[in-house]
Amino acid sequence: MTSITERYSAAASKATGTVEKIADSWTQGAQTLSNRMLPGVPQINLVPVVERYFEFVQRTVDISRDLTIKWAETTGTLSGLVREQADKAGQEIARERYEGLTKAELSDLLGQRHLPKTGNVDELVQRLVEADSK
Repeated sequence: MTSITERYSAAASKATGTVEKIADSWTQGAQTLSNRMLPGVPQINLVPVVERYFEFVQRTVDISRDLTIKWAETTGTLSGLVREQADKAGQEIARERYEGLTKAELSDLLGQRHLPKTGNVDELVQRLVEADSK
């Protein structure tokens, strides 16, 4: 399975190649036209200008790719952190439901769910919280 980065790079390379072909065709056409229409006028070499333009385009694509990769990495990191915080908050809320209950009450709830009733209060609460998340 190809990554987004690989697909983006492939598309950027393909686009660059296509634009290079178009520019080469345009340059050849412009030179042919100027040779036919303006025989006494000195020719202008457009190749350096075209090369500088495509160097600029390539730098722009490279910068765009780098920024997109950094954005994707940051988004992945942030979503992981958000997920962790949501999990912690969910566990805290789930635990609050059982706070204040006695060990006997917690054991009864576990028994109703056919879960083991042994352990200290924290273990019983954790077992109930885990059962709630399934």
